[in-house]
Amino acid sequence: MMATARLARNWRRAIGVPLAVLLLAAPAFLPTYPLSVLTEILIFSLFAMSLNLLLGYAGLPSLGHSAFFGTGGYAVGLLAKYLGIPAAVALLIAVVAGVALALVTGPFVLRTHGAYFLILTLSLTQVLFGIVWLWRRVTGGDDGLPGIPTPKLPFLVGRVSDTANFYYLALVVVGIALLTMAWIVRSPFGLALIGIRENERYLAGLGYPTWTLKYAAYTIAGGYGALAGGLFAYFKGFVGPGQISWLLAGEGMVMVILGGAGTFWGPIIGAALVLLLRYEVSAFTQRWVMILGIVFILTVLLLPQGIVRLPDRIRQLRAQLRREAPLARRPASAVSPHREPSVEQVIERS
Repeated sequence: MMATARLARNWRRAIGVPLAVLLLAAPAFLPTYPLSVLTEILIFSLFAMSLNLLLGYAGLPSLGHSAFFGTGGYAVGLLAKYLGIPAAVALLIAVVAGVALALVTGPFVLRTHGAYFLILTLSLTQVLFGIVWLWRRVTGGDDGLPGIPTPKLPFLVGRVSDTANFYYLALVVVGIALLTMAWIVRSPFGLALIGIRENERYLAGLGYPTWTLKYAAYTIAGGYGALAGGLFAYFKGFVGPGQISWLLAGEGMVMVILGGAGTFWGPIIGAALVLLLRYEVSAFTQRWVMILGIVFILTVLLLPQGIVRLPDRIRQLRAQLRREAPLARRPASAVSPHREPSVEQVIERS
């Protein structure tokens, strides 16, 4: 057990350090378009990981997570466009708005579980979508809010391009968010969420306040989702009703399940895969969604725990082959054939 844990830590260190160096050096060797795609991958990694806190750790499948994403986007859009509030303050207010929305809606949606929770969160998304669509005087309706100014890191102005500047801003914000999320999921609170996912009744029997824990997870996930939505509004310079659509929430669920629900790095892998399919494969064919569907089906069938578990699956197959190899090399004479007993033998035994 200790050797396995040590091996996992060494593996994370061997992968994490070069990855961090590559992310920091990305603007030096990536052109503008690939750097923009990488920026979007960072933002949607945060969105998928916030959904993973519900779906993967607490076992709450939500089709309403885009409500928090859109709330953060509209909060940033209104504050930045009409009031000129600095990006740091606007993002904090976006997080507060997402947390407030979760605090208000949580007591209603958390009265249910399973498919009923899924339907209620979907209904929440549609209600907010309708409000945004009809409240044209404030939200711009179906036209959205264009012209959101893109923030910049002051000490990088004039040294790197605007695209690279915002990339570093997103990298810093997402990095801080992921560090705090890593602390949350490894804390006793995160372990309690896993216990709720596995057997909520058993955990309640031990005295854990399971409803309060789920409420806290729902609220925290809403804050992270709103932060991702605020970053996306700054990145695009636009926010519209599509950022509240349940289709975005469904896309987030695909990212989580593809990468590996209930794992820390899985949603990041899933977000990268979905966005690369969207932007790279769509350059060759318009049927990239069909290809994504095929990849999703194969992953669910062959890697039900997600792509992040692929190394473990390969090790299991290799170990199985090593166990079966000696049996295959044994001569046929060494293997005693199985013979069916004759009728006389059966009568004698009886």
